[in-house]
Amino acid sequence: MNQQVSIKFPNSIEVQIKREDLLHPFISGNKFRKLKYNILQAKAENKETLLTFGGAFSNHIAAAAYAGKEYGFKTIGIIRGDELRDKITENPTLQFAQECGMQFKFVTREDYRHKTDADFIANLKQEFGDFYLVPEGGTNEFAIKGCEEILTQEDAQFDFVCCAVGTGGTISGLINSVLPHQKVLGFPALKGDFLKEDIRKFARNSNWELITDYHFGGYGKVNPELIAFINQFFEETEIPLDPIYTGKMVFGVMDLIQKNYFRENSKILLIHTGGLQGIAGMNVKLKNKHLPIIAIDV
Repeated sequence: MNQQVSIKFPNSIEVQIKREDLLHPFISGNKFRKLKYNILQAKAENKETLLTFGGAFSNHIAAAAYAGKEYGFKTIGIIRGDELRDKITENPTLQFAQECGMQFKFVTREDYRHKTDADFIANLKQEFGDFYLVPEGGTNEFAIKGCEEILTQEDAQFDFVCCAVGTGGTISGLINSVLPHQKVLGFPALKGDFLKEDIRKFARNSNWELITDYHFGGYGKVNPELIAFINQFFEETEIPLDPIYTGKMVFGVMDLIQKNYFRENSKILLIHTGGLQGIAGMNVKLKNKHLPIIAIDV
């Protein structure tokens, strides 16, 4: 299921939102795209186990766990933060993944930084046996191939294609599939400009730009202004946004429209990459800090 919602603005600017979050109830948005060909490759290699990486509220961990359940794989999640070992029931994402059958290995943040090292992977194989490795966030050549299928012929009308950026896989697929007259704008959920090099490993075109002003302090960071925006946007459009990725991207696009970043008559396509499962976990954190919560029931 997929639908696009159109919003009109002054200066004849038109914004449409492609609801990739509606692709699947549990393997949401870009995770559906990223896992599609990885699952097919794992089957082609006769693998029985998927092993992947993620943090406490990772959309990827939740999606990989459900994908394993749906397609007949055992799943192992290497989770950043060994302090989470005894807090699974307090964490909606980890609890969901566990209910889907995922086995966890919790590692310190220091050890987690070595997740791509050959020795680290070798130790995992010694501990868990043979597995198909899906990188953090799902980003690899198979994920890029899946994300290249997000845009359709109907999307040729747009001048700009915008998406949130985590590990760089989704935007790379979009960059490879847009037409010459289109530009891709990426809104990183993380601080810093380091993602450019990761994207260049996969992106074949140069018609893209990262807008780095809307991370709200870094990955997983929010403030009352962003929460209020997400709640108001839902009230006005009935479109739920997650606070980690898509909420920040939509906030950024709306702010850029107000600042006349886009030329008159621009047609802008926003990619809703899902991630709504993260709302429950974020609300737990907000309640603990006595802050306003995201008033969206997903």
